[in-house]
Amino acid sequence: MMYYICVIFFFAYIQAESIVYLEEDFVTEESFKKWTESTFKGGDQGKFVYTAGKFYNDATKDKGIQTSQDAKFYGISYQLEESFSNKGKTLVVQFQVKHEQTIDCGGGYIKLLGKNVDQKNFHGDTPYEIMFGPDICGISTKKVHVIFNYKGKNHLIKKDIPCKDDEFSHLYTLILKPDNTYEVLIDNERVEGGNLEDDWDMLLPKKINDPNAKKPEDWVDEAKMPDPSDTKPEDWDKPKTIADPKAKKPEDWDDEMDGEWEAPQIDNPEYKGEWKAKEINNPNYKGPWVHPEIDNPDYTADNELYLRGDIGTIGFDLWQVKSGTIFDNILITEDPEIAKEVALIKWKVAADGEKIMKSRLDEEERKRNEEEEKKKEASKSETKTEEKIKVPESEEPELKDKADHTEL
Repeated sequence: MMYYICVIFFFAYIQAESIVYLEEDFVTEESFKKWTESTFKGGDQGKFVYTAGKFYNDATKDKGIQTSQDAKFYGISYQLEESFSNKGKTLVVQFQVKHEQTIDCGGGYIKLLGKNVDQKNFHGDTPYEIMFGPDICGISTKKVHVIFNYKGKNHLIKKDIPCKDDEFSHLYTLILKPDNTYEVLIDNERVEGGNLEDDWDMLLPKKINDPNAKKPEDWVDEAKMPDPSDTKPEDWDKPKTIADPKAKKPEDWDDEMDGEWEAPQIDNPEYKGEWKAKEINNPNYKGPWVHPEIDNPDYTADNELYLRGDIGTIGFDLWQVKSGTIFDNILITEDPEIAKEVALIKWKVAADGEKIMKSRLDEEERKRNEEEEKKKEASKSETKTEEKIKVPESEEPELKDKADHTEL
């Protein structure tokens, strides 16, 4: 208990020293009602519900917003009281995703948008500054999206970051730094990081192929060549097929009526295929030709690739085939230490507890299934016993006649 109090005290202290733009844990239903659901897709728009799901650590603290209808679009957003800029500051985006349904195809990512978003018409083409989080569809797509809008165009990270695809809660964290570097964490552990210029194609390349350079006409880039001294053997050329020597002309074959008889063709066992001379090392080989590069005259450096436009709206814009994903513990801050503390105090506690509850529920279900199976087997056994001792109707008159005769 003392450790828990100390952690809470430390968390409150660093919160006081740093800026938290949004901390949403959906502890009360009123917090859920502050979010606005989109109606852009009409009848294809799915509804979010307020729930802790089927298994959890704490029925109240672990409540979040859950997708509730299969094969639907989902859009929900929250507008900050005041928009903010990350100019000269670190930006941390963190949230919790629980694919309780063991998702087969659907998104689980968050979007950071501008301040003038039409929330009721929020949809996939609504411009955004950052899109971050897991996306799953079948076996081939199981990755974390990190997309930045730069000069009106969305740019996807060039690296492949695998995401979690089980049914438990996982925490996704993006740390964007003013030195144009970034980190991606899953469950409070770093899984990727690097430089924005290297890992996104937001800028034109620094180098390009020299348009005036051409491969010399006498350049030899074939490492091997046919051996000029190698000749084809005289007995090499054999037909691919031959007449079947075992075939015989049918006795009832009439040349006048059926035409001249020809034996069917079979593969020639002596056929050797197309002849090719043996290869030797090419004495004129110079290696692969590399196109010379020059500085790209159109390249312009940008020390503020990290800089986003003013952010005033946070939202989820998704498509899911199978619903059931729960979002919780959303945090937008400038301090990675706060994000780490939230991970320990909220996500870690919830994740450990829900695994215990899920294990217990699975064991209870296993026992129920065993009991049901035993009942079925017992019922089958009783039915077979009754069938064995039941007297067939055809024998009843004979038995009755015997009984009457005995009485006489």
